[in-house]
Amino acid sequence: MTLSTRLVAIAAVALSAGALATTAHAAPTWAPAGSATVHPGVQTDTAGAGQCTSNFIFTAGEDVYIGQAAHCSGTGGSTETDGCTSKSLPLGTDVTIQGATQPGKLAYNSWITMQEKGEKDPDTCAFNDFALVKVDPADVGKVNPSVPFYGGPVGLSRTGLQVGDGVFSYGNSSLRQGLTLLSPKRGLSLGDDGNGWSHGVVTLTPGVPGDSGSAFLTNSGEALGVLSTLALLPIPGSNGVGDLAKELDYLRANSTIAADLVPGTEPFTPKPIPLDLGGLLG
Repeated sequence: MTLSTRLVAIAAVALSAGALATTAHAAPTWAPAGSATVHPGVQTDTAGAGQCTSNFIFTAGEDVYIGQAAHCSGTGGSTETDGCTSKSLPLGTDVTIQGATQPGKLAYNSWITMQEKGEKDPDTCAFNDFALVKVDPADVGKVNPSVPFYGGPVGLSRTGLQVGDGVFSYGNSSLRQGLTLLSPKRGLSLGDDGNGWSHGVVTLTPGVPGDSGSAFLTNSGEALGVLSTLALLPIPGSNGVGDLAKELDYLRANSTIAADLVPGTEPFTPKPIPLDLGGLLG
């Protein structure tokens, strides 16, 4: 083989490899928001462990994930909330995703990861409550990353909240018997806890069982966090929201999934909720 022939062959191989690499990491094509059946806010059920509400859409290469709370696959009682001691169903467990034709697979769970790592930090153990469910390839074409009613997220919040800052959420608990006018929520920050791992919030209406894992957005439409707990203090009916930026940083540092938050295709619009009687929340 002559030198020129070898160079041509090498160039052809390089171009072929480049094409394959591009194909392997091509961004998914999202379904239109108006017709997508899988999106933030749909219900998930992890092998009967309990119904939850999904939060945001994430990608890692060609793989598409939908987020839920880690405790959604928990096998203990409702008072078992320490992720460093509470048990979970294993990775690979089937997760029913509302609007999907095939079950997803539990791909990451912060509780499992913290226990495997031997995590000791009390704030991380108490508030790192995040999981990813891999969407079956057959259903990726049904996915849209926009939060219903509000649109967004426009990015990931890394600044936390000040007391009184506005927050937005979308819950989908089956306790509401399908009344979607109760799903959009607006509320206010009660301040941060756990060295920024958790954000206390009060919303109209409050988060209830089944809303666990649902998305919270900041006043500017950034992804803030994941509904984790129902609190009695400082205000009965208030909720604790795990900080998504910290949860994603922990995932990337301690798992093989390099997941990225997917921005919504619909613009964020902080409009009044249907239940805001008298315009109490602006």
